[in-house]
Amino acid sequence: MKIVDHLPIVRGAPTSASPARVTAILNDVRDRGDSALRDWSEQLDRGVAPAWTVPQDVLERAWLDLPQADQAAIDHAARNIRTFADAQKRSLQPMEIEIEPGVFAGQRIVPVDRVACYVPGGRYPLPSTLLMTVIPALAAGVQHVVVLTPPKPNAWPDQHILAAAFRAGVTAVHPIGGAQGIAAAAFGTESIAAVDLIVGPGNAWVTEAKRQVYGIVGIDSLAGPSEVMVLCDATSDAATVAADLLAQAEHDPDAEAIAVTDDAAFAQQLVAEVARQLAMLPTRDVAEVSIARHGRIVLVADRAAMAAVANERAPEHLEIVTEDPEALAGLCTSFGGLFIGHDAAEVLGDYCTGPSHVLPTGRAGRYTGGLSALTFLKVLSTQHAQPGAAKGLARTAAHLARVEGLEAHARAAEHRT
Repeated sequence: MKIVDHLPIVRGAPTSASPARVTAILNDVRDRGDSALRDWSEQLDRGVAPAWTVPQDVLERAWLDLPQADQAAIDHAARNIRTFADAQKRSLQPMEIEIEPGVFAGQRIVPVDRVACYVPGGRYPLPSTLLMTVIPALAAGVQHVVVLTPPKPNAWPDQHILAAAFRAGVTAVHPIGGAQGIAAAAFGTESIAAVDLIVGPGNAWVTEAKRQVYGIVGIDSLAGPSEVMVLCDATSDAATVAADLLAQAEHDPDAEAIAVTDDAAFAQQLVAEVARQLAMLPTRDVAEVSIARHGRIVLVADRAAMAAVANERAPEHLEIVTEDPEALAGLCTSFGGLFIGHDAAEVLGDYCTGPSHVLPTGRAGRYTGGLSALTFLKVLSTQHAQPGAAKGLARTAAHLARVEGLEAHARAAEHRT
């Protein structure tokens, strides 16, 4: 792990997917439906599941066959996610105000009708992602929630993913991954209904497919490799910081693990601690590549500089484990998720504190937040006027319309004067 005094500017998430090949997959599924899904699944997923939708009894059996400890962990996480999502929904309320006497403007809060949640099933199947995407959608009031997740070769998807789907209350799980799964959700096939919004992280092929179908459907974000930044100082515990960095590094060879500190001695201590823990890590083959490629310790002058680095980078996960972390947190404005204090471990947010772990990467935290119950809600504006109340507004509208050269607009307004 290298010690540096600055980080290069990055521009969005890297991708290794071929846009042209993704386009070919999307077009083929759009044109040939289930037949194309079968062809691409056999080629890319090494076989297809027994059906395009997992039967309810298979979901239930996946749950019942889980060890009791696994059920308890999923239950605990699901309760916290639902509690937080319900609170998020309540924070956004319908409203109406009287703009002028007799003229009212307001907003209605309406859930999206159809949503597909993509759940990765590759190197690390992620039942936590199913909970983190499905439960906020259901809390928002979405009526039709489906899950897309890759099958095992010629078999149903991962048991824990199916069990989490049963626990969350999903009835439609489609065992399809990759760009072909995104295509099925965007365009619909004989067996899979098209949706209005696709959410959830995936590999570079899934991300490129979401990029290309945006506009046909909505998407939450374009997910890149996982990121963590830890702000630390001489009071921080090097072993804990190293563990948090490696927790991100084991995700993917392209994952980014960065520490920022104002203490040179701590930086040296952290280098040694990362090396010590890495040598004993079962996922060393992945984490070691990530640390070598993207692991950095940024040495800065003071706490203000720490915040400046964080705000410039806008990391997916930002941990603050310094002395007086709340004060430093007040200087940080760009991140996906913020974790304040030694015990607010990012890994807890991955699983069970409540907020969704689907967060912006590639500096997108400069302009957007993570997935939440609000992602699935539409804020729809409304306007109405009592008889005769719009005359003053109509004259203003007609004047502005003629400024813009839109005479029909002006005349339509004048019908209300």
